[in-house]
Amino acid sequence: MTLTRTAATFAPPVMEARRWLEGVTFTDDRPLINVSQAAPVDPPPLALRQAMADFAINQDAAHLYGPVLGNPDLRAKLAREIGDHYAAEIRPEQTAITSGCNQAFASVISAITGQGDEVILPTPWYFNHKMWLDMTGVRAVDLPTGSDLLPDPERARALITERTRAIALVTPNNPGGVEYPADLVRAFYDLAQEHGLRLLVDETYRDFDSRNGPPHALFQQPDWDRTLVHLYSFSKAYRLTGHRVGAIATGAQLLAEVEKFLDTVAICPGQIGQFAALWGMQNLSQWLAGERAEILDRRAAITQNMPRLTDKGWRLLGLGAYFAYLEHPFEMPSDELARRLVGDAGILLLPGTMFMPDHDPAGKRQVRIAFANLDRAGIEQLFDRLQALSF
Repeated sequence: MTLTRTAATFAPPVMEARRWLEGVTFTDDRPLINVSQAAPVDPPPLALRQAMADFAINQDAAHLYGPVLGNPDLRAKLAREIGDHYAAEIRPEQTAITSGCNQAFASVISAITGQGDEVILPTPWYFNHKMWLDMTGVRAVDLPTGSDLLPDPERARALITERTRAIALVTPNNPGGVEYPADLVRAFYDLAQEHGLRLLVDETYRDFDSRNGPPHALFQQPDWDRTLVHLYSFSKAYRLTGHRVGAIATGAQLLAEVEKFLDTVAICPGQIGQFAALWGMQNLSQWLAGERAEILDRRAAITQNMPRLTDKGWRLLGLGAYFAYLEHPFEMPSDELARRLVGDAGILLLPGTMFMPDHDPAGKRQVRIAFANLDRAGIEQLFDRLQALSF
């Protein structure tokens, strides 16, 4: 039997985890704490929703095809935003809008790789990146990280072969939460440039980075767009997850190849989502600053509560943006633990095995907590339940 492209990879982890809830009853005094997915559960702010409704009702363009690489006004505004954020000059033709950041990654991989090529992914990896490489016949070469979850450029150098086409980084990291230092990102850029590779930097969570100022200087490098492929999502910043609006910044020549993929798959990004992203950038900077401050406060709450688990043998490996990545103290592997936690503790989280290759045993000791939808009281309750565990 022929192995189909979808059969070459695993089931979507978040959907698999949701199936663990089937047949489990949660009570009012112990409701489910769902920390499995890094997506805002609240809708966009009311002013943005009202603007979107007005656009949908009064503008015919809201319901029509648009340019494959995105609407010019949004691309121009994004170029200015990137330039402001990274203290660099970006041209609109160096940007593109996609139907979510996953599509941004998929389109770029399709434009730079062929069957049997290789892409280096630090582990723990973002599972959708691994899934897409599997389905396109591209080998994901795992780059294990240390106890600080930071990848080593020299270790990556040893993995480069004649089939390597790219290195993909995520910062702030999913699933680990860690924010990659600017000099580390630059070292990977230099490595990629030296070997004629593309460096994909997925910065979906950049709006919730704890650092002020540019997180790296890659956009300031001469001819940056020959090496760097910057990926971004409007979903987290403006709560537009259901509208699927992502972005790419790179060279116009590569975007011409990306356009072929996008035209075939979705023709163009949705008009209402693009309008919302543009309106958000134009009107919600102060609101977004408040969202960032709230996420940073929740991150602080994790830090403050962590000694309660450290005393029980847990270890915090990474923390930032939407995620806390922990090593658990139990004998059972994390995939078994995660299933047990649903019924025993009313917690839905993802095991480290979903972010690791099968041959790496580290994933069996790790779990990911996506804490962005928990306020301080919810975080306290989460730690109460984890602290009480005994297996």
